[in-house]
Amino acid sequence: MASLFDILAEQRILEAGRNGAFDNLPGAGRPLAFDDELFVSPEQRMANKVLRNAGFAPPELALRKELADLRRRIAELDEGAERSRLRRRLAELMVQLQEMGRR
Repeated sequence: MASLFDILAEQRILEAGRNGAFDNLPGAGRPLAFDDELFVSPEQRMANKVLRNAGFAPPELALRKELADLRRRIAELDEGAERSRLRRRLAELMVQLQEMGRR
C-alpha cells in the first residue's frame, strides 16, 4: 500500500510532466541505454566497471557482450544459413557462460 508521501510525490511528478518541466532534459526523446549487466549484483557491476576502466575485464563480461551482439544480429536476419550459424554460436556461448557460473 502506498504511503501518503508516495501518493503526493507521484502527483507532483505527474503535474510537473504536464507542465513541461521534463521536456528539455538531456536525452529527451531518445531511448534509455541499459547496461548489459542487468542480472549482475550492483557490487559486482561496480567491480566490473572499475576493472573495465583500468583496462581489464572478466571473461564473463566479454562473453555477455558477445551474446547480446549475437542476439541483436539474429533478430535482424531472416531464416537462412547465416542465421542458423549464429544461433549455433549463441547456443555454444550460452553453455560457456553457464559453465563459468558453476565454477
